[in-house]
Amino acid sequence: MSTIAIVGRPNVGKSTLFNRLIGSRKAIVDDKPGVTRDRIYGIFEWRGKEYTLIDTGGFVPDSEDVFEKAIQEQAEYAVDESDAVLLVVDGSSGVHPVDNELANVIRKKSKKVIVVVNKIDDEKHEGNVAQFSELGIDRLVGISAELGRNIGDMLDEVARIASTKRHENKLGDVPKLAIVGRPNTGKSSLTNLLLGSSRSIVTDIPGTTRDSIDSLVIFGGRKILVIDTAGLKKRSKIKESVEFFSILRTFQAVERSNATVVLFDALVGVEKQDLQIVEYALENGKPTVIGVNKWDLIDKKEITTREYESMIRSRLRIYDHVPIVFVSVLKNQRVNKLIETSLETLEVAHTKIKTSELNKYLLPLFEKTPPFSKSGREIKIKYVTQVDGQLPTFVFFTNLPHEIPPSYRRFIENKVREKYGFSGIPLKLVFKQK
Repeated sequence: MSTIAIVGRPNVGKSTLFNRLIGSRKAIVDDKPGVTRDRIYGIFEWRGKEYTLIDTGGFVPDSEDVFEKAIQEQAEYAVDESDAVLLVVDGSSGVHPVDNELANVIRKKSKKVIVVVNKIDDEKHEGNVAQFSELGIDRLVGISAELGRNIGDMLDEVARIASTKRHENKLGDVPKLAIVGRPNTGKSSLTNLLLGSSRSIVTDIPGTTRDSIDSLVIFGGRKILVIDTAGLKKRSKIKESVEFFSILRTFQAVERSNATVVLFDALVGVEKQDLQIVEYALENGKPTVIGVNKWDLIDKKEITTREYESMIRSRLRIYDHVPIVFVSVLKNQRVNKLIETSLETLEVAHTKIKTSELNKYLLPLFEKTPPFSKSGREIKIKYVTQVDGQLPTFVFFTNLPHEIPPSYRRFIENKVREKYGFSGIPLKLVFKQK
């Protein structure tokens, strides 16, 4: 998956473009410069290919005196991490000195770049595009992020220049395991334990690891690639650009992994961000296991594993099927069980269920508990089959596929898990016209 960075000076429409591409209002849009202060990250699809998109525009330091310096620093990290860059400029106000500064940064990195001249709302303003040729970048596209004008032309240009071979797997069938979590949960210590060495620096200072580190490990006679990642901080605590992009590397590590281990800190308890990490991994199709680390430091008279697990599952809600393993990396307790469970989820993800068995089990359930249609029409699911896919994918043939409510989809998913397992594995349900 290619990574596309959006860079540009404040208030040129970067967040509006970001929202347009990912199809939501994830980035806050405001006329004030520097409104988007934290990492904004998303995925969009164009002509059958997915792209990682990062909006760098709103990262503003506390001191306005160093604002332009921070823009340049952030742009450098954005360019380093990306396969292509969208340099967004304001077509209604002309070339700005910061536009030139950003163009110079990108040029030094020898990255592929498109100058996106925003706020070209109609043909009579197309003449404003040519003035940006002074930036020395050949590719110029005039768009209106707000109105959606010429967005397709811009994306066609992105598809032509963006590499799709980044992070190519050169290790064949070696499974890739990403170890992720908040800072100081023991990710690097776990990697070092598996390696039997200290390739990753380990300290008790949160955020020591600022990049993703790939390590080939022999586990139970089997090769696995372990990806140790930078700790995820709460957005309010991200003050440096280097931390800003350590988060991007972390999400990229999840994307290129086959399975994910999310480490929780038993001493800290379950925080909202722990749950968000699990959600992110599963929503990106990664079989996931939770490791509750530092369990050796918990007073078992105060809380048992069963009680702690029940508390986690209640907060995971629709993701409560994820396996949970209580470990102590420091004392090497149940670490093998954690890795074994992760590898088992990968194997189970390739389970194929016979069509006859699926229909024998599910069709009576559909008749007994049919889906509810808002239109009042009767919904009938006549047939189900599992098709090939990276994840377990089930196709349901019905007379009204678009009227299957989300609650009923979850009902079906729960019934499939109840019968066939798939713990910690995302399921894909597809409904088609019979």
